[in-house]
Amino acid sequence: MFKVLVIVGPTAVGKTNISIKLAQKFNGEIINGDSVQVYRGLDIGSAKIKTEEMKGIKHHLLDIKDPDESFSVAEYQKLVRDKITEISKKGKLPIIVGGTGL
Repeated sequence: MFKVLVIVGPTAVGKTNISIKLAQKFNGEIINGDSVQVYRGLDIGSAKIKTEEMKGIKHHLLDIKDPDESFSVAEYQKLVRDKITEISKKGKLPIIVGGTGL
């Protein structure tokens, strides 16, 4: 079993900022945990992080689907579990960040 840090809460409470700071401090990579940020082109309404805000921290599962593509919770969970394993095997801390309770 791998350690995982999860940061959740509503939009605009500072999840992104704290996740970057924690990823820098604890050698982490961030996994998107927001149900809307998986979709390409839905940047403004979802407060999706901009490249310059990432400060070199690797982010996963952003912009992986088009809005008209189907995407299930089961598919999302599999992708997240795979990313947790991948990140952990590199000796890094997976950090899931989002407003969704998934």
